[in-house]
Amino acid sequence: MNPTSVLDIASAHAVAASPIEAAALEGLSARLKYLPSWLFYDEAGSRLFEEITRLPEYYLTSREHSILSAHAPEILAAASGIENEMLSVVELGAGSASKTLVLLRALVDRQVRALYMPIDVSAAALEWARRNVHAALPAVAVRPICAEITNETPLDLPPEGRRMALYIGSSIGNFDPSEAVDLLRWLRSQLAPADTLLLGTDMVKATEPLLGAYNDKAGVTAAFNKNILARLNSELGANFELGAFEHRAVWNAAASRMEMHLDSKRDQTVRIPSLDRSFPFKLGESIHTENSYKFTPQTVEDILIRSGFTLQQSWYDREQWFGVHLASVIDSETMPAGDAEEAAA
Repeated sequence: MNPTSVLDIASAHAVAASPIEAAALEGLSARLKYLPSWLFYDEAGSRLFEEITRLPEYYLTSREHSILSAHAPEILAAASGIENEMLSVVELGAGSASKTLVLLRALVDRQVRALYMPIDVSAAALEWARRNVHAALPAVAVRPICAEITNETPLDLPPEGRRMALYIGSSIGNFDPSEAVDLLRWLRSQLAPADTLLLGTDMVKATEPLLGAYNDKAGVTAAFNKNILARLNSELGANFELGAFEHRAVWNAAASRMEMHLDSKRDQTVRIPSLDRSFPFKLGESIHTENSYKFTPQTVEDILIRSGFTLQQSWYDREQWFGVHLASVIDSETMPAGDAEEAAA
């Protein structure tokens, strides 16, 4: 999110014994402090995010759910291909799989049984997903994979049939554009030429609904944001005082993204014993905790092409606040040499 020097990064990995320690040391040592958004999703954070998705201000979930409900059979028909092969579903950042149930119900109607592989960094979220799917759809076999999806490890996907990879909820918007391309290129490398990607994206719109979605009146998003500090307290023994930081969400028009920050409400110093380090904060100094990029139809198509996918079809809600896009894997053998090398990089 924010740049650090090579020395900072090397020092972080040398001193830290865990990914959480490395992330805290890198981010809090940076000139512009930051923490990576994956730190949100411990058990408490995952529950808070599920609560966010039910808030009236957080339109993203309801809009995407309405699109999937209206078009699930059409989406699955396009993903299954003209030969109507058995389709399995792989979901990155699965959460509780509440929206995915819409697609899985339609998939069971289409082919009676199905395999669903949810991937999430949160073991608690995966357990919720497994229970939700098992309770609603016993015909769906669930194979959870607990992993950080940016680490480029093989997914060990089943070789038979077609796979549809889901990356919905506009989770792709949490990555800077170049990072998003890197992630989707890695995903493409795990898929076969007949496979597809279903990508959900929050679209550029007026600022009022954007600001409302990240500054809800009930304060759930603020609690979710501060939970990143609570996690460092719990797991690293840090002494962050949550009341000494204020949640702030702003629209960065130049970068086309919403940003979340935690602003220090006073001069203070935070100690992290597991790192044997203290981190000073000045009044008003920010920890940048999340970006959420917003897209146009053209930027969606551009990011897919750069990642080795070709856009097949897009579906939107009535106001076009949110989009769901089906893309097919470009066979590297049919791509121009330069593009194939870039997508495989």
